[in-house]
Amino acid sequence: MDAVTVEPRTEVRDGMRITWHQPIAMDDGIVLDADVFRPVDDGCYPVILTYGIYAKGLAYQDGYPHQWEKMVADHPEILEGSTNKYQNWEVTDPERWVPHGYVVIRVDSRGAGWSPGVMDPNSDREIADLYQCIEWAGTQPWSNGKVGMLGISYYASNQWRVAVHRPPHLAAIIPWEGQNDRYRDSGYHGGIMSEFQKLWWKHQVANIQYGLGTRARKSRVTGEPVAGPVTLSDEELAKNRINPFDAAKQHPLDDAWHRERSADLAKIEVPFLSCANWGGQGIHPRGNFNGFMEAPSKQKWLEVHGDSHWSLFSAGYGLALQKRFFDYFLKGIDNGWDKSPPVTLNVRHPGEKFVLRHEMEWPLARTQWTKFYLDPAGMALTTSAPAREAALTYAALGDGLTFRMTVPRATEITGPMAAKLFVSSSTRDADLFVIVRVFDPDGKEVTFMGSTDPNTPIANGWLRASHRALDPARSTFYRPYHPHDRAEPLNPGEVYECDVEIVASCIVVPAGWTLALTLRGKDYEYTGEVSEFGKKFHYATRGTGGMTHADPDDRPADVFGGDVTLYTGGARGSYLLLPVIPG
Repeated sequence: MDAVTVEPRTEVRDGMRITWHQPIAMDDGIVLDADVFRPVDDGCYPVILTYGIYAKGLAYQDGYPHQWEKMVADHPEILEGSTNKYQNWEVTDPERWVPHGYVVIRVDSRGAGWSPGVMDPNSDREIADLYQCIEWAGTQPWSNGKVGMLGISYYASNQWRVAVHRPPHLAAIIPWEGQNDRYRDSGYHGGIMSEFQKLWWKHQVANIQYGLGTRARKSRVTGEPVAGPVTLSDEELAKNRINPFDAAKQHPLDDAWHRERSADLAKIEVPFLSCANWGGQGIHPRGNFNGFMEAPSKQKWLEVHGDSHWSLFSAGYGLALQKRFFDYFLKGIDNGWDKSPPVTLNVRHPGEKFVLRHEMEWPLARTQWTKFYLDPAGMALTTSAPAREAALTYAALGDGLTFRMTVPRATEITGPMAAKLFVSSSTRDADLFVIVRVFDPDGKEVTFMGSTDPNTPIANGWLRASHRALDPARSTFYRPYHPHDRAEPLNPGEVYECDVEIVASCIVVPAGWTLALTLRGKDYEYTGEVSEFGKKFHYATRGTGGMTHADPDDRPADVFGGDVTLYTGGARGSYLLLPVIPG
């Protein structure tokens, strides 16, 4: 037996009426387990709901101590006005919302925490569950009928996907750093498999599967194990889970498996606030930007920030933003949110400095799309194409080629980027890693606190040359779109034209500083000094934040360890396209 009936219990504590283990029955007979935090006074309140995999009983401080310690050190206001006993990873603190007149519901997803069943992360079955949870919440006697969703990453990605199905009681969503294209955003970057889910499964998922029971951590609030009331054998646990990294390896092209785990943005009409991170390039911001651009919702906003993946969501900045949005859409308060400019940018400067600026569109209409050509003479980036053709060969697994330009005046780069590269390979394929970087006048590279790595470069792009085919209907000059529906091997020595999407980013490069483009056949690696946080944090991998691309099955050395030749000048004008914003 792998499931037991758990009786819900309700208590009043810390100014909230809390129901532990609220059952929510699904249409196939599985009963999911939720915790419900309500105001003490009777009434009808709007609901903030999350459904996800990280075990609602696991305290932030216990499951994610490195992130918690850095977050409260950087944003000490998080420690004020809350006991923080109910803080969980990537979801909101109920003590911030219940006194403000909201109900907060946390549902453990199927097979995780206290919810039984087969754990199949990001599957269609989870979205069917989520739809039913929303409708359950919207029809309870303490609900005003309006349900909002607010959460990071896993708790954001499924917002995009459930919004496609338009649950009647879903009134507004805030997908904070959440992808919506399972293939391109996180699974296969430019057709190259990302290893992030392998780390993610080990550190965040396998240790909270339903049935770990007494082997799991205990809730610091209830004293109960965070992974269910039963203890199953390793064999039983294995039968009840599907490892998404192993499954993804069976789907190297963008097939129906990936489409099931992605959102059809053209069907999203619910009001939303999409919040992106400039430094999350290997996992979420592409989805946040594309969601804003492609969803037909008539009430949509985009906000972009820096810092870590988790901090600003819980900090005063994020909380104020979230409350204004939900107060307008879930409570009907006329607080002027509807008059807010559609785009809010925290424009990034070196030294982790950000300047708040509002815009009317994305990409910015005043963008000066500028081609910077790769010139072997001096290894420079130039605004004029070299007249003479040239060729440069590099070892795919070496340091690659770096082209530089020193900017004469402060220059803002904000928006999507792309590169056009003419290349040949000594083998039947080649992986292109394109990194946009910045160096100070002393030649020291300046990196930034990214979503999951404290040494993140400005921007990254990737492309497997055999996936170079473009979808002309979906491509733009600043965002090449690859269907990834076939692999077309290279003829060794033959030259191919490759268009590389580089995830949108932002930097104001000071006068006298150097902007650079590096082209290589392996992941970027920061070579400078790493902070103590960077040394301890399990996703910090010298700049990639765990989004590495070195799986031996996906990148056999005999195919991806050869020599690559870059062609420039004349009819083969390889270039970097940058969104320069006039000052």
